[in-house]
Amino acid sequence: MLFDTDVVIWVLRGNKNAATAIDEADRLDLSVISYMELLQGARNRKELRLIKAFLVDIGFQIVPLSENIGHRASIYLEEYALSSNLGVPDALIAATATEHKKVLCTGNARDYRAITEVELEVFRN
Repeated sequence: MLFDTDVVIWVLRGNKNAATAIDEADRLDLSVISYMELLQGARNRKELRLIKAFLVDIGFQIVPLSENIGHRASIYLEEYALSSNLGVPDALIAATATEHKKVLCTGNARDYRAITEVELEVFRN
């Protein structure tokens, strides 16, 4: 399963439902885009180290970008950016899930609903 950035943030804030979603997953994948969003959100070096350690300790695998992911994300932007306010990070995360045939676990389903190719598992906090 590919996890959206928001689910990891909720776990880091102590949300039990988010922790359960991660605990129940067969495999823990995170787009490199989500990884970068988490790093960007760190308020200091200590928090940065804690985020990185958490991801390693839990066993997340970081999924890199590829040419196919970039191409698919650009198609998603052409199709959905104007009608559903899809942004570049979400297009790349959705394309990563689609290209790797992964279910995307997110609490922000509205960000992805327009993209019918993405299979969502909605996390409720």
